[in-house]
Amino acid sequence: MKNRLQRRLRIAATIIVSLAGLVLMAFLSTYYYLKPTLPDVAQLRDVRLQMPLRVYSRDGRLLGQLGEQRRVPVTWEEIPPVVVHAVLAAEDDRFFQHPGVDWQGMVRAVLVAAFTMEASQGGSTLTQQLVRTTLITNEKQLRRKLREIFLSLQLENELTKNEIFTLFVNTQFLGQRSYGFAAGAETYFGKSLAEVNASEAALLAGILKAPSRLNPPASLQGATDRRAYVLRRMHELDYLDDTAYEAAIAMPISRELHGPRVEVDAPYVSELVRSALYETYGENLYTDGYRVVTTIDSRLQRAADVALRSAVLEYDRRHGYRGRIARLSLPAEPDDAALAVELERYPVVGGLQPAVVLALGRNDATVVARNRKRYRLPMEGIRWARPARSADAEGEAPKNPREVVAAGDVVYVLPSGEDEALLAQLPEVQGAFVAVDPHDGAVVAMSGGFDYHASKFNRVTQARRQPGSSFKPFIYSAALEAGFTPASIMLDAPVVFETPASEDGTVEEEDWRPRNDSGRFYGPTRLRDALARSRNLITIRLLRQLGISYVREYVQRFGLPAEHIPADLTAALGTAQLTPLEMATGFAVFANGGSRVSTYLVERVYSADGSIVKEATPRLACADCEQQNFEGGGAPVTITEDQIAPRAISEANAWIMTDLMREVIRSGTGQRARGLGRDDIAGKTGTTNDGRDAWFSGFNGDLVATAWVGFDQERPLGTDEEGAHTALPMWIYFMRDALAGNPAHRLPMPDGVVTARISPETGELASGSDSTAMFEYFLAEHLPAGFDRGSGGKQPGVQAPKNYEEPIF
Repeated sequence: MKNRLQRRLRIAATIIVSLAGLVLMAFLSTYYYLKPTLPDVAQLRDVRLQMPLRVYSRDGRLLGQLGEQRRVPVTWEEIPPVVVHAVLAAEDDRFFQHPGVDWQGMVRAVLVAAFTMEASQGGSTLTQQLVRTTLITNEKQLRRKLREIFLSLQLENELTKNEIFTLFVNTQFLGQRSYGFAAGAETYFGKSLAEVNASEAALLAGILKAPSRLNPPASLQGATDRRAYVLRRMHELDYLDDTAYEAAIAMPISRELHGPRVEVDAPYVSELVRSALYETYGENLYTDGYRVVTTIDSRLQRAADVALRSAVLEYDRRHGYRGRIARLSLPAEPDDAALAVELERYPVVGGLQPAVVLALGRNDATVVARNRKRYRLPMEGIRWARPARSADAEGEAPKNPREVVAAGDVVYVLPSGEDEALLAQLPEVQGAFVAVDPHDGAVVAMSGGFDYHASKFNRVTQARRQPGSSFKPFIYSAALEAGFTPASIMLDAPVVFETPASEDGTVEEEDWRPRNDSGRFYGPTRLRDALARSRNLITIRLLRQLGISYVREYVQRFGLPAEHIPADLTAALGTAQLTPLEMATGFAVFANGGSRVSTYLVERVYSADGSIVKEATPRLACADCEQQNFEGGGAPVTITEDQIAPRAISEANAWIMTDLMREVIRSGTGQRARGLGRDDIAGKTGTTNDGRDAWFSGFNGDLVATAWVGFDQERPLGTDEEGAHTALPMWIYFMRDALAGNPAHRLPMPDGVVTARISPETGELASGSDSTAMFEYFLAEHLPAGFDRGSGGKQPGVQAPKNYEEPIF
């Protein structure tokens, strides 16, 4: 009996060994048969993930991200434990124990495949899923499954478990164009991966099963059910205790999508970078992981956005309230979350939140906004809302909120504190702002409109508008070059330009009778005063004496395109068609002492491996042929001639023009800028015919900026809406922040500038006994004979006017 049992055991053992040998031989045979078709798993060490274009400020802040796939690679150390636990619970809880293939699950899948001839069952490990999504196709066939097994085993020998898990977390599709868990955290929660909690980690892990169907915007119920499954598995595996599990399962899920976690919102900049680089890199620009460092200063960019939006909203408030945008029926007990969902149909524009009015008090109103926050609107934030009857709001200001809004009204509000906001509305007017470093032309701030997502038209670079009187400094510079002086006297009196009759004797147009904005005439006026007070008739006479051809050719020295400058006397009134960037480029010549710099935005372009593939080489404004260290400190470095920006005008001409434009702020149309309390700023206001465009371009020795306000579909801005009242506040708000803490910087008086005592009445040399005499600056080559070469006196101090206002934004 015993012998028979032993014989049976030997037979059974022989059969088992034989079967094992056959299985092994079949396995090895299959492996060697498929080996030629297997890709090299080592390539995953250097896998090139499809990475979007990323745009950064000069100081390393993310400005924008462009590309079809959103991806934010992370290292093993940057993956929080809660994410590791959620992935293991959802997909492969034995990942850190098995060799790449979970044989228990695989036996089940193989048996089903043997009977059905289809690989319809799961059982794939994280390693197998990684192989499937990165190395082989995803069709459900037995051949594919075997290749997947062999590659997974190889991969486990090639990479560590941590490396495999990190690759998995960075490569998996999670719906809504998001690849990788860090990108998914940004998309669904607006957070970095390090900030997600257990509920959010479970939601992301749950999406893996069907990314296009189980993400919250696609199916809120499906995402909720799948999250519940993952949380239950985390609880069963002791990754969550009872309290943490119950708290996670109770958390609400939002269907709202979030953009990339940009640190400084500058979409106009990002789009300009994209369009500039696309010609070179084509479609690869969106997938090859290029990093672009721009010349943008993040602090100045924020200041520019705030300045533009503040000025535009202030204009809009001056012209009255156009009413609610919609109306909702409020239940007896409003649910803030439900109302917020209703408000999702209205976009957030330029920081303005759509909100619905819940209740009205005697001196305030209560609203709930799209961001699910409740705000109190004090009467001070509503009082501006007079009815907008015309281009100029008139009438008495409202005395209580009920005169303006009613419960259920959908309006826009501007949050001004943790629980307070101001009533607002989407502005119809637009604005543009650009700031440039005059030393090398670097664009340090750019805002092309009130909100990029509402209008992608970049008014800084694409809007050609008439600059009005802000064009006059270029004409006055030409006059200095031609022999005029700031003391030259010209007559401010009526002038008529008759329209010649046609051959048949008919006159198709009326005679041209230009006038000053004030409608008055001021008689003999020095050019200094004429520019400060923006006298149109004197500029027309000046242009007529200089010659239109001469002036058109001269202003090209400032980088202004001749084809957009009219060849007639209307050019004196700023009827050229120029962009804000071109105006800032032109004023940079005055700011840097006479050199023409070319503006640029892209400083460096890096490839995905960190190598520099493109680097800007700007030409520098350099009077003494030495590169100054404009960042502060350090010794001058001698530079070559090809690194020096070409000279547009003489240093003396630029210095005197700067002084003339300082007069604009001291006593002329730009006096409001005296509120900055600085004596190193200069600039010029601009208003076009019928008040369709309002401008201010100004600078000090380190920064030049241009502000513009107008309607895209040109129409008058309204009564009293001029450069000094409409565009200058934008420039002031920016410069107040940009120059805060910086010492005054005026270029020193160069050789070629002399001073002399003149009579303010005649502009001629003053006698020694003339008590009204004053000093004036002259170009040495144009100093009339007999003038004394004295030394200039100090200019009067600067005091802030009492009506200086804070920006409302």
